[in-house]
Amino acid sequence: MAFRHFYFGTIGSALGYTMQATVAAWLMATITPSPLMVALVQTASTTPTLLFGLLGGALADIVDRRKIILVAQSVLLVATAILGTATLTNSIGPASLLALTFMVGVGFTFYQPAQQAHVNELVPSRDLHRAVALGAVAFNVARAAGPACAGAIAAWIGSGSAFLTSAACFVIMIYAARHLKPRAHALPGVPERLLSGVQSGLRFVRHSPGMRALVFRNFSFAVCASAFWALLPVIARDQLKLGAGGFGLLSAGFGLGAILGAVSIPAQLQRRSLNSVVLSANLLWTLAILLIAVTDSAIFAVAGTFVAGMAWVCVFASLTAGTQSTAPAWVRARAVGSSIVAVQASLAIGSIIWGTLASAMGTHVALAASAVALIVMQGLSYRIRVVLGSEADVTPGFQLPELAMALQPMADDGPVLIQVEYLIPLGQRDKFLQAIRAVEATRRRNGAMSWRVFADLGEEGRFVERFIISSWAEYVRLRSRATVADRAAHTAIEEFQQVGVPIRVSRLIGVDLGNARFASEIPTIVDLDGT
Repeated sequence: MAFRHFYFGTIGSALGYTMQATVAAWLMATITPSPLMVALVQTASTTPTLLFGLLGGALADIVDRRKIILVAQSVLLVATAILGTATLTNSIGPASLLALTFMVGVGFTFYQPAQQAHVNELVPSRDLHRAVALGAVAFNVARAAGPACAGAIAAWIGSGSAFLTSAACFVIMIYAARHLKPRAHALPGVPERLLSGVQSGLRFVRHSPGMRALVFRNFSFAVCASAFWALLPVIARDQLKLGAGGFGLLSAGFGLGAILGAVSIPAQLQRRSLNSVVLSANLLWTLAILLIAVTDSAIFAVAGTFVAGMAWVCVFASLTAGTQSTAPAWVRARAVGSSIVAVQASLAIGSIIWGTLASAMGTHVALAASAVALIVMQGLSYRIRVVLGSEADVTPGFQLPELAMALQPMADDGPVLIQVEYLIPLGQRDKFLQAIRAVEATRRRNGAMSWRVFADLGEEGRFVERFIISSWAEYVRLRSRATVADRAAHTAIEEFQQVGVPIRVSRLIGVDLGNARFASEIPTIVDLDGT
């Protein structure tokens, strides 16, 4: 029931957003003949994600996501309603249209990570792929119906009324979000601060090979695919000689293809690897864009947008499923936010590139060039593979025992130095050093600022693993962040330990030498229970 209400709210929000985007792009095309100005509508819509996307992801991991959704939807409603009112009173201009579109982009930037990450809390993990696919269906039902409705309303009673109708759609998610249960913190202890949360999210992406691959695939596809959305109003107006209704028809054809693509995703991911699905969709997109680039026929153009819609949703919905299955709960919204930033930054940058090229050489050349660029990028990066995460990647590992301490440090005390001492049999040295490389990524993505292994010059076979965490609060969080997969890597290292000799763990906290009392009271904590 909770997922059903949330799902209808997702449809309503997506419908309102796509209607607003459609009407804004078409309104700009009627205000000015410049292809670059039309392309800047998409830039205004996507730039907020570049500026605030990481903050939105961190906020959604730290603060109750229900509150974020409610505030973001309210911003979307108000900004779109102002757009409608200004258009109806003929007081809208290119600058004000771009400014209000920017505000809509800000609202959607904070909404998306909270909405996507919240799906995991409403469905069991075995149904995540289906839920993500349904989310893609919701957005692309809106992409199909939104432009068609927006175009029809704009042609019938005007763009201002279309804006007001799209504003009303955001009420559905506001109603649904009010009935969501508050979310408990993903980790115990002191909640993260916003900026440190952003740093934690970036650190996780940097040291997670799976996440790096997913972010790169989002970026490389979007920077080339942005040509389609940036130039679609110009394609309808100049290349195909269609009016507002024709523009809506092209967008609706895209949305209908996207629905078909979204419905097929769960079955595709069961039969084929994520990497295979994404690469096939990239090829399909290239063929569709080349068809649109070479035709002046409305029928072939609609067919091209239909195929492009299938490819678009297969790429992004599949990569979204990969992101949500790879990131643990404590960083999931930040991982989603990082992917969204990569996509929207690509759309914003690509819109300027392809809009400028279209102004100089025409839409045919710009579209064809974007398709060729995608082929080249895929060829250069064929070694970068994306995979779906497993249960072990996101399930928390076993809870380490409480630390026995004479004095509890304050949350901001630090930095904290951890030393793990191993005694390895002589014949196992090379295998141990090879295996411990896998531990570095787990330490760093869970909170370590630095990491290194040292060999004892006075005792052969004795190695010390040292890593530093910025504060005591961050160390407490690090102990809870390890997943089952992380613990498996640690266990593999522990098996090299010499029989009968326990692994020794020391925890030391940085002190202010100017505060003698504090320096004398903080102990060095030593135990044998792990990190």
